Amino acid sequence: MPNIRSLLFSFAFLVLGFTFSFATPTTLIWTPSTDIQPYGKVHLNVDNYTPVKGKDHNDNRLYVQQVYGPTFSLLSGKPEDNLLGKLWSPLGRIMAETGFDYKKGLGPFLDSSPWYFHFKLGVPEGAYFKDMPAFAVGSYDMGTRSHRTNNNVWYLRAAKTVSAGKLNLGRFSAGYFNGNGRLLRDKNGDRDNAGPMIAWERTMSEISDRLWLCVDYQGTQSAYGAINYGFAWKFTNNVSAILAYDIYNNPNSKNTVTFQLDVDF
Repeated sequence: MPNIRSLLFSFAFLVLGFTFSFATPTTLIWTPSTDIQPYGKVHLNVDNYTPVKGKDHNDNRLYVQQVYGPTFSLLSGKPEDNLLGKLWSPLGRIMAETGFDYKKGLGPFLDSSPWYFHFKLGVPEGAYFKDMPAFAVGSYDMGTRSHRTNNNVWYLRAAKTVSAGKLNLGRFSAGYFNGNGRLLRDKNGDRDNAGPMIAWERTMSEISDRLWLCVDYQGTQSAYGAINYGFAWKFTNNVSAILAYDIYNNPNSKNTVTFQLDVDF
């Protein structure tokens, strides 16, 4: 696949040279994680959010929301692999990714501008000293239509794996996000565009190294506000899937079931 991969990387850089816009960075269930895609890989996600009820509080029909898109790693986190590291090795430990998505199922008003973009910079746990948390900063849902899809959500997040003796308690993460206040509103239509991101996750090695559990929360009553419970199963080294239940903070929003398929090339 080297030729296809090269074309995809080239296209991403051409697009990002002109504009940034909504997409899914490497996530937990709902919110961006501190993880970065492995260097030299192309990650493809296929996400579906299926409403548990067919109509909203205004009796409007609800559709399955669909998201398709690739994510590309840009920096490896190894000083010897990139120019930053050759200039100064501490900078070379920074990892980065970017990508774009095609989204539909949000209704005619939003589906007419379906392209969104994202990017993320981060460092893994222990990058500079023992017991150092992982950190990530980035943006997503950067849409191409002003006052319509340019949600422009910026976030900062930290994560740390916690143990009690030999018992792995999982990885805990927390952060904060801020988006476009013209678009991110609560149930009353008031600005509600900033809040916390909190999560717990754990690979259930006692059962199988392929099984991962997560509880993921994002604040506000905007379209981003929800608590999500779910699990993932890794079928192969390159293919995994997430199944989760999404409960929205806005009482006017109907809960959904998430199904996400992830494939690495």
